[in-house]
Amino acid sequence: MPTDLPTKAAAIKPQSAPRSTTGPLEAFSSMLETVGETAILAWKTLIAIFREGVSPRDLIAQMSAIGADSMFVVLIVTSSTGAVFALYAARQAMQFGFGSFVGGGIAYTFFNELGPVLGGVALAARSGAAVAAEIGSMVVTEQVDALRAMAISPVRYLVAPRVIAALVMMPVLTIISDVFGLIGGMITSRMSGITPTMYWESVRTMSHISDITHGLIKACVFGFLIGISSCMQGLATEGGATGVGRSTTKSVVMCVVLIFIADVIMARLLTGVAIRS
Repeated sequence: MPTDLPTKAAAIKPQSAPRSTTGPLEAFSSMLETVGETAILAWKTLIAIFREGVSPRDLIAQMSAIGADSMFVVLIVTSSTGAVFALYAARQAMQFGFGSFVGGGIAYTFFNELGPVLGGVALAARSGAAVAAEIGSMVVTEQVDALRAMAISPVRYLVAPRVIAALVMMPVLTIISDVFGLIGGMITSRMSGITPTMYWESVRTMSHISDITHGLIKACVFGFLIGISSCMQGLATEGGATGVGRSTTKSVVMCVVLIFIADVIMARLLTGVAIRS
């Protein structure tokens, strides 16, 4: 006697979950949307800063939280990088007889590239994540909606002080990165046979004020990008505590990506200016 058990079994068999259709086009569209929203927020922030100003108390508090709290991470990262970089450079220099160029080469690299980039990455990892988490927590607990209900602009009250603080403190952290990167390089260079006198004389003779200026210009751009991107990810938070975690992760990733993209563009522009001058 024929049975309909297979038909019934097929009818009650659970259906597999549909696969995600997110592809390269959707990812690219989402990235463009994020960039556009960040640009709009940056424009609103600049308008708020120039029209309404920022509370000095809030600005000082954010400068302390963003800059001072990131200083230890910057010191460890840059001094270690300078030490390792000088270890390899000094070994090769002593082998081929150009040890007097080690200090100047490390200084040129740190002033133009490693100082602002390493400082920016450290700032994004430490303070950028903290800013995104703080603002994201305020969003999910409806504190931002309460500010709007009281006719207080979240852009002026939350975003502007953090962006200015990152913009101001990033060059300071870059100078600290340069100094401790050179100190770390001197220590390991001395182990390879390069005296501190030779090292610092090389730094003095091969360094130019334009190298430091280029690094500080990069630092200002990186600081603005870190501040505005982390605030944007915080304001876009949704989904409770899980959403805060996602926003924090996105903030670090977005800041690091923007730092390296801006670094390529700024290096090309600044190099072109230096060649023409």
